[in-house]
Amino acid sequence: MSPQQSCFTRAVTRVREGATLVSALSFLACTPAPTYDVVLAGGRVMDPASGTDATLHVGIIGDTIAALSADPLAGKDTVDVTGLVVAPGFIDLHAHGQTEGDMQLQARDGVTTALDMEAGVFPVAPWYTAMEGKVPLNFGATVGHRPARYNVFHDGVEIGHGPTNPRPILALGPLPRGANQAATGVQIASLETAMSQGLDEGGLGLGFGINYSPGATQEEIERLFAVAAGRRVPVFVHTRAFGVEPIREVVRAAAKSRTALHVVHVASSSLGDLPLSLALLDSARAAGMDVTTEAYPYTAGSTRLESAMFNPGWQDNLRVDYGDLAWPQTGERLTKESFERYRKQGGWVVIHMMKEENVDKAIAHPGVMIASDGVPYVNGTGHPRGAGTYARVLGHYVREQRSLTLMDALSRMTILPARRLESFVPQMAKRGRVARGAFADLTVFDPAKVVDRATFTEPALTSVGIPHVLVNGAFVVRDGALVAGARPGRAIRVPPKKP
Repeated sequence: MSPQQSCFTRAVTRVREGATLVSALSFLACTPAPTYDVVLAGGRVMDPASGTDATLHVGIIGDTIAALSADPLAGKDTVDVTGLVVAPGFIDLHAHGQTEGDMQLQARDGVTTALDMEAGVFPVAPWYTAMEGKVPLNFGATVGHRPARYNVFHDGVEIGHGPTNPRPILALGPLPRGANQAATGVQIASLETAMSQGLDEGGLGLGFGINYSPGATQEEIERLFAVAAGRRVPVFVHTRAFGVEPIREVVRAAAKSRTALHVVHVASSSLGDLPLSLALLDSARAAGMDVTTEAYPYTAGSTRLESAMFNPGWQDNLRVDYGDLAWPQTGERLTKESFERYRKQGGWVVIHMMKEENVDKAIAHPGVMIASDGVPYVNGTGHPRGAGTYARVLGHYVREQRSLTLMDALSRMTILPARRLESFVPQMAKRGRVARGAFADLTVFDPAKVVDRATFTEPALTSVGIPHVLVNGAFVVRDGALVAGARPGRAIRVPPKKP
């Protein structure tokens, strides 16, 4: 091919890729092709947002995808990804593990953005400050109802937040005072102010773990939903109890206040009522409500044993008994005696509470997003969902069970979570996509080999078949190994309100 023909071919390609005619014609002058910082060469680019499924070369400059080309690109750092899928980085809307170690496990599972949307944090601004520059993945959180409630019931005392520990209180720890008490009118008004303050500081909506604050009345929940509605942000909700009736409660509250609603972990929240719950959410959406949900691909949940979830009556609420609880540090199933002992001690417990058939239905149901609900790892113990959720969906549900197509599974991990947020978080319109101008959050995996290895007995085993993960254009996983010291994660937040 002559130089003139080569220039003409590049010009035509530029037009097809959406460049202006003037920009494309500049190639007729044989403008030298750019050299990209990173090129992912020859991979199968799969982008659910656009439907792209083609062999392309991806050129990255800085933190941004600058080119998608059928022709080879010049790069300072070129990685051959022939035979591998290049997908948008996975966006986890439900990641309680917010330490560097937790995020490193999620990076090996293909996650590039890990958000705590259910539990949330309070106060919000110090948490973002404490996280900045410390973690490999993009991070963010809602304004947490439970920690804000604790703050109100303790007259504004911010436990766990001070000069020696800059992190604000999280919603997952034991916060007993006030959890079982109904708030007074004055306290609800204080909560409205506190949660509005958290939104002013950039919180990603409001997060509710109602089951952990059984004292919260319907009035309290509805008034706080109204705060979210007034700010045009969603509420992310762990329902008051388990089964379809508590889901009806929050759907009614959201309808009354015209609030966008996201119901977390629908399979574990519904238990045996899952078909009814999915039908309820589908009908609410068909009636015009903004309602979404998520699921994780495991038959057990996990929470702290000392939390209000294990108040008297927990067996009926969770529909389990002592022997369905496992203590991760020893692997033992609990008895009445060990339950009482460990509850006083405090710590994470694994709850074997779901039937596999219901988990399968939730994962396969149209529009259900994938989210891990991964809890913090303590000395290597925890729940496998924090290390293996995404590889498990790709390996088990796509490749082995074939209950999802690969493109559908990727949409539930990428563009659907991004769209849940992008109406009020501008930067999310540039994440969850493989497109020119999007942030270079990318996950490269082998669809024939990707698989989870984490189990209930070895929950911190990393996934395999995901050789490369980039966050904001920087490798955090390369050639199947973590990149030492890589901390390119950025804050995902609503632009804070100026004083």
